[in-house]
Amino acid sequence: MSKKGRVLVAMSGGIDSSIAALLLHEQGYEVIGVTMKTWDYASSGGNKKETGCCSLDSINDARILAVERGFHHIILDIREEFGEHIINNFVDEYLAGRTPNPCVLCNTFIKWEALLKRADMLDCEFIATGHYAQIREENGRHVISRGVDFTKDQTYVLWGLKQDFLKRTLFPVGGYKKSEIREMARKEGLHDLANKPESYEICFIPDNDYRGFLKRRVEGLEEKVEGGNFVMADGRVVGKHRGYPFYTIGQRKGLEIALGDAVFVTDIIPETNTVVLGNKEQLMEQSMHVSKLNLIKYASLPDDFQALTKIRYKDPGTMASLTQLNTNELEVVFHQPVSAIAPGQSAVFYEGNDLVGGGIIERKK
Repeated sequence: MSKKGRVLVAMSGGIDSSIAALLLHEQGYEVIGVTMKTWDYASSGGNKKETGCCSLDSINDARILAVERGFHHIILDIREEFGEHIINNFVDEYLAGRTPNPCVLCNTFIKWEALLKRADMLDCEFIATGHYAQIREENGRHVISRGVDFTKDQTYVLWGLKQDFLKRTLFPVGGYKKSEIREMARKEGLHDLANKPESYEICFIPDNDYRGFLKRRVEGLEEKVEGGNFVMADGRVVGKHRGYPFYTIGQRKGLEIALGDAVFVTDIIPETNTVVLGNKEQLMEQSMHVSKLNLIKYASLPDDFQALTKIRYKDPGTMASLTQLNTNELEVVFHQPVSAIAPGQSAVFYEGNDLVGGGIIERKK
C-alpha cells in the first residue's frame, strides 16, 4: 500500500470523477476506481437513449481510463438498494403531493454507504468523489465548504452526510475551477472527456419527463387522479387538471388553463385531488418547518443562529433565523419572504462558504 493510503474513487465516467481519480493517483494514493450501477433506464420505458452515469458507455469509459492509467476498477451493482430507497421514495413523495430531491437521498443513503461498505472490504482508508466541494477538520468536526468554482458548487446535495462518512471522504476537484479540470483532461490527452457534455437530469429520468415516469411506474395512476379541480385560494373552482401528482409548487407553465392573469401552483392537496392556484404574491412565504435535520459544522445550533438558507438547488439563498427544536427538527424564519417553498425539497443552511447542515421541508408557515 502507498504511503498516502488506499482510496476508493467513485467514477461515473464523467470528467470530474475521472480527473479526481487521476489527481489522487498522481498524489501517491493507491487508487481503486468503482462505478456504481444504480439504474437500468430501459426498464423505465422512456423514449430517450440511455445516457449519464448508469449507461454502458459511461461504465466503459470509467473502466478504460482506470486500466490505461494502471489502477484497479470494479463495478458495483446497487440497483436493488437504489430502487428500494430512491425510486420508491420518489414515487411516494409525488403521490403525497410533495416534491422530492432524489439526488440528496442517493448521496446520503445509497452512494456513501455503498462506497464505505466496499471500501472496508477492500481495506481502503478513504473514499473520494468528483463533487465540487471542499472538506476540512475544525473543532473536532469535519466541515464541508463550497468548492472554489461557485458556479459548479455541489454542497447543496451533500447536507445529509454524517460525520462518520465525512472523516473518510476526499473531494479532489473542489479546489479547482471547472475550466481548470477541462484543461487537465486535455493535457492528459483525454480530449473526448474534456469536451463531454454535462448531464443535469435525474439519472433514472434522462428524458426529464417525470410525469411519464410516474404513469409507467404506478399502474392506473392517470385514471385514478385525472379530473381534479383547480381552485383559487378562496375556494372557487376554475377548471380541471390532469391529476395532482403531475404538478409542483411554483409551477406556471403547462397548467393548460387561461385566467387572464398569470397564475402559479401555490398548494397541492392530495386528499381531495385539488391543485390550488394563486398569483405571484400568494407564492411568497416567510417561514417553514424542517425535519430530518443533519448538522455538519456544529453538533447543535447556537441560540439566535442566522444562516443563508437555500430551498432548492439553484436558489441563491436568503438569510434566515434558525431555531433548533430538537435533534431532528427546526423552524426557519426568513428575513424577507421567499417564493415557492415546496414540501419535500431540501432546505440547506450556510455560514459564509461553510455548509452548516440541512433537512427536508415538511410544511410552510
